[in-house]
Amino acid sequence: MGTFLTLYRQRLRRDRWQLAGWVIGTGAMAAFAAAAVAKTYGDVAEQSSILKVALATPEILIFRGLARGPGLGAFTFFEIYTFLAMLTGWMSTFMAVRHSRAEEEAGRSELVSATPAGRMLPLAATVLHGVVANVLAGALIALAFIAGNLDPAGSVLTGAAAGAVGIAFLGIGLLAGEFMSTSRGANAVSASLVLVAYLLRGFGDAAGTPGADGMSMTAGWPSWISPIGWGQQTFAFTGDRWWPLVLPLALGAMCTVATALVMDRRDVGASLLAGRSGRADARGALRGSFALAARLQMGSIIGWCTGGLVTGLLTGGLGSAVASITSANADTTAALRKMLAAEGASTSQLLVSVFFLLAGVLAAACALQAVVRARQEEASGTGGWLVSQPLGRVRWFTDYLALGAFTLVAVLLLTALGAWASLVASGDTSSTVGEVWMTAIDQIPAALIFLSVPALVFVLWPPATIPAGWTLLGAAVLLGVFGGLIGVDRSLQDLSPFSHTPVPGPGGTDWTGGFWMLGIAVAAAAAALALMRRREVGSA
Repeated sequence: MGTFLTLYRQRLRRDRWQLAGWVIGTGAMAAFAAAAVAKTYGDVAEQSSILKVALATPEILIFRGLARGPGLGAFTFFEIYTFLAMLTGWMSTFMAVRHSRAEEEAGRSELVSATPAGRMLPLAATVLHGVVANVLAGALIALAFIAGNLDPAGSVLTGAAAGAVGIAFLGIGLLAGEFMSTSRGANAVSASLVLVAYLLRGFGDAAGTPGADGMSMTAGWPSWISPIGWGQQTFAFTGDRWWPLVLPLALGAMCTVATALVMDRRDVGASLLAGRSGRADARGALRGSFALAARLQMGSIIGWCTGGLVTGLLTGGLGSAVASITSANADTTAALRKMLAAEGASTSQLLVSVFFLLAGVLAAACALQAVVRARQEEASGTGGWLVSQPLGRVRWFTDYLALGAFTLVAVLLLTALGAWASLVASGDTSSTVGEVWMTAIDQIPAALIFLSVPALVFVLWPPATIPAGWTLLGAAVLLGVFGGLIGVDRSLQDLSPFSHTPVPGPGGTDWTGGFWMLGIAVAAAAAALALMRRREVGSA
């Protein structure tokens, strides 16, 4: 027991800041959402009109939740539950991989397993660590809802549902660490599965059966193969069913048992999916450090670009739905415009811009990945080998920045291509093709900020590059994308680059904020490259 508690305390100490950020951030999002819904949609008639719009626009259900009728608690659950569950899912997968495959990759788990702790006690400590984290996140969600004057029973059930989803993905993250040979691969697989669960839930909700009142929906079958969908089936505030939580908890338990069985039989460093053998000699296309940087990141670049293309296809579908509503149902159109005005938009063109804002987040993450990879290459020592050649440290880092800029543009162009193709296929004329391409270009300044500012951090304080970069992006998304939804003050929303993205309007596009962001991005990148001349490249 003493060894087990030592391992558990080690995880608590190592994750104290990250864990506090995830748990408090999730609870704060719940608190802001409860307050914002009560303030903005406190009237039952207003909630009813918005729910009718949501049921008439399946794309809205994909990005919100399952409508269960009006009422402050039910409407808050509809608005925010899926986002809370997604956060606990990502928190759990990253935590599981960090304390399993990443430890094994770094060689520390082999040292620990040589002690009386063996191989199972660290796994048990990680499971306890993850379960406690999800219980804390669920408790904070419940307290935030109760503080927002929502029904205590429904509030507790909402927190329990989000926590149970997190526990399911804790097991999935552990099992992914057994299949993949690297922590990057395990993180990519498990975090992508959270997104897949979110989309399956969304497609299930969108393909469900509307109720006779026009304000509730019975989810379709895809929602029943998603842990996030299982939590949604609790019907918090309307049915208060606890039995669906057995499903995510059972999935988490089964994945954990499977992890233990695999771990007990495989060698340290091995994986169920072995990495492919490389070529004995590099192809001619790999000649040069830019080509090498691109080769190292090719998998993640393809993933981000695919996400952009899918987002573009959804954007076209949404534009078509808006056009259909506009021509077929005047009452629904009025309610939809009212809802969009509450979220800072006013027309179908602005609704398309909101979807492209998500593409801007994908592009920013893709650009940030280039700086993160540079830091990982430096920490592993391979970066030092390269700069010891005639290549030089500035050229080496410039290639990573150039690759980041190139890939973020590629993500946005593929988003625009997907939107253009779907708009043309559906015959939607609510947004012109030129406006679609211009909306994609408008996202570039904000995305560049997340390339150049982390690059400056990389030069000035290398160990902080990865946490600072992802924290910067997460805070910007929370304030700039979800700030309006959860009721964050406008002055705080303005701190996010995404709040200053140029938005096309009837009188043209105002690029004032875009030019400022371009200036900041260029200045930060120039400073990073200038300071790179005086910085040693090592593993510090």
